[in-house]
Parts: sequence; C-alpha cells; structure tokens
Amino acid sequence: MPIDAAKALAAEPRTAEIGWDSRDVQLYHLGIGAGRPATDPAELRYTLESRLQVLPSFATVAGTGAPGGLSALSLPGVEVDLARILHGGQSLTLHRPLPAQGRATATGRLAALYDKGKAAVLVLRTDVSDAEGPLWTNDSQIFLRGEGGFGGERGPSTRLEPPTGAPEQVVERPIREDQALLYRLSGDWNPLHADPEFARLAGFDRPILHGLCSYGMTLKAVVDTLLDGDVTRVRSYSTRFAGVVFPGETLRIRLWRQEGSVRAAVSAVERDDAPVLADTFVRYA
Repeated sequence: MPIDAAKALAAEPRTAEIGWDSRDVQLYHLGIGAGRPATDPAELRYTLESRLQVLPSFATVAGTGAPGGLSALSLPGVEVDLARILHGGQSLTLHRPLPAQGRATATGRLAALYDKGKAAVLVLRTDVSDAEGPLWTNDSQIFLRGEGGFGGERGPSTRLEPPTGAPEQVVERPIREDQALLYRLSGDWNPLHADPEFARLAGFDRPILHGLCSYGMTLKAVVDTLLDGDVTRVRSYSTRFAGVVFPGETLRIRLWRQEGSVRAAVSAVERDDAPVLADTFVRYA
C-alpha cells in the first residue's frame, strides 16, 4: 500500500500513561548482559534492588507500549509489514537521571517521514514527563523496506566521519545464545528475534539480536569503562544501526574519548569485525 505522507504527518500525537518498577529495570539490565560476574560489586549496581541505578538506555523500553516506539507503527497513511522493518537508528536525550520506579506520561508522534527511494524512513519521537517535569526524549528511525518512491523529501544524511587514531579503550562483550529471548521480555516481541521461520522470511538464516540490545550493551560499556560507572553523567546517546549481530557472537566496542563526549564503533568479532553500530555518540557531564 503506498504511503500517504500528508495523512501520516498530520496524525494527532498519541498519549499514554506508563509506569515501571525496579523489576523492569533489573530485567532490562539482565537482557543487555549485566550481572556477569554475578557477585561483582560493579554489576550489582545493575541487578540488586538495594543498590540499583538505571542505565539511561532503559528509556527505550520503559513502560512498554509507549506511543512513540515500534508499537506505534500502525499509523494513519502507513501500512507496515513487520518482516520489512529495519531499525535504522536511535537517539536519546536525558533531561534528568531516570528513577528506578515511576509513572509518567508519554507523548508519541511521527516527527518526520523521508523517501529514500527503495525505502521509507519514519522518525518516531516520544517525549516523556512525570510530575516533576520532562524525563527523556527518544527518537527512533525506522526503515520500511520497499515503501519508498512516494514522492517525499529524501531527508538529511546521518553519516559522520569515522574517528581517527587508536581508540582509548577496546571492550569485548560476549552475547549469550539466549540473549534475544531474554531481552524481548522487556517488550519487543517482533518474531524476527526469536522465530527461525520468520527470520528466514525476513532474509536472515536465523533470528538476529535486537538492535536496541546492542545499543544498551554499548552504553553500559561506555559507562563502566570511561564514566566511572556513573549512569547519571550521560546526557544523550545516539547511534546508527549499521548491521546485524547474532546471538552467540561477540561485540567488539572501540571507544574514543573527546571533549564532553565518547565516540564508539561496534562490530561483530566472529565476522571479521562486520559493522554493528556506527556514528555512535555518548555526550556526558
């Protein structure tokens, strides 16, 4: 079905009340590989309720069903086939540190719609506030394969010049065989990450890991190695999903510290450093 850009962009924002608690936070942290070694004090900050801090990327799953995420893809003027969706990029702005439990109002809308020729790109924005004010803003860039050519604007290029020089840190993070099955319990039920038959329909020989799982694993590596384990220093975090990664592989995370920010490049070790995340920035205080 052709995209009706005018109808999609004119759609009213959607608002929902969301909530989360420490169990949701702990499950998310386990889903991105926290808790290894289980008794490490640095890991207990992510897994033990009495010491719990919240990695900012939890905002991508907090209050599953919030109106601006992948669950919002049933938009007026846009018909979506889950087998043709690719998550192209993600950006997160923190307005203040995330609490381990809370209730908030999430307002989601289609912020932009671009025509890339062979694909359409949706930019889905979610603004989340609680009684004390704004908490975070999430932007998801979603590629709809085969849905371009509707005559819309092509949109800006998001490609950045790669960092130069040797990285300050190189971190490797193994991905468990069941990592996608655990991560999806935080709310992304796309069968692409669990069902082999569905994955084959989408062009993959087996289920792939959620891009947002790699996204969370990378932010945790940045916090743990370059930000003294202090999640409250993160101000914003953005990436472009450059390629897939499969459960059972290993992420190689290269980090370059710049003034007030960290650049990261993430690849899959077992496939000759095939790119996974690119154009990745963490801004910090």
